[in-house]
Amino acid sequence: MLPFERLQKLNTKGNLWIYILSLLKKREIYGWEIRSLVDKKFNFKPGLITPYRVLYRLEKDGFVKSKVKERRRIYKITKKGKEELKKAKNFYKKLLKKIK
Repeated sequence: MLPFERLQKLNTKGNLWIYILSLLKKREIYGWEIRSLVDKKFNFKPGLITPYRVLYRLEKDGFVKSKVKERRRIYKITKKGKEELKKAKNFYKKLLKKIK
């Protein structure tokens, strides 16, 4: 794998949580919507199960919470999740300044 391909993989599928929290910051989302929204907004398609695994972990760690609405599970970002997303954004901003 070429260096750029590895970088791209690590910063997309490898850090899917950033994209999920970014989407959830805008609105509540059903789990099954995540894959298509990531593809549409960020131009990569995570695996079928991967978003659910990430959502489970995010919820377990308190970054998102869920509830059942019309027999479907809907996810919402928490204050802790917004803070974590802000940390990620600041990390990337600082990194980009360093490599200019």
